[in-house]
Amino acid sequence: ELMCDGDLDVDSHHTIEDCGIVLGEAIKQAVGDKKAIRRFGSFILPMDGSLILSAVDISGRSYLGYDLQIPTFKIGTFDTELVEEFFLAFTRNCPMSLHIRQLAGKNAHQIVEGAFKSVARSLKAAVALSGTTDIPSTKGVL
Repeated sequence: ELMCDGDLDVDSHHTIEDCGIVLGEAIKQAVGDKKAIRRFGSFILPMDGSLILSAVDISGRSYLGYDLQIPTFKIGTFDTELVEEFFLAFTRNCPMSLHIRQLAGKNAHQIVEGAFKSVARSLKAAVALSGTTDIPSTKGVL
């Protein structure tokens, strides 16, 4: 559970970024040395008119491939440019390769919601137990 008390009177940027940092750190701590996790996960999520693909490799190396074409600058009071800022902070603090790609969609709300839900499902698959006690790498370390 995450609670944040940000400087929203200024803008949402630092609040959203801080949430990405904290969630990234929490997942990094939860996977520890990465023994017994599957490491890779992907999901294609249909959200009404949008279709979002995400794929993750909990590799210990930070990379964000971000390809969302959000047609509006705001959803209510939320600045849509902060979606990318959240995922940048997230991947920097739980080093992983994360790709998010919009395959279809024109509705900003559905695109953003679909992206977060798709990433959550990809992460769920990546951190699932593999059935072994090994680190999922031929090098033996991630």
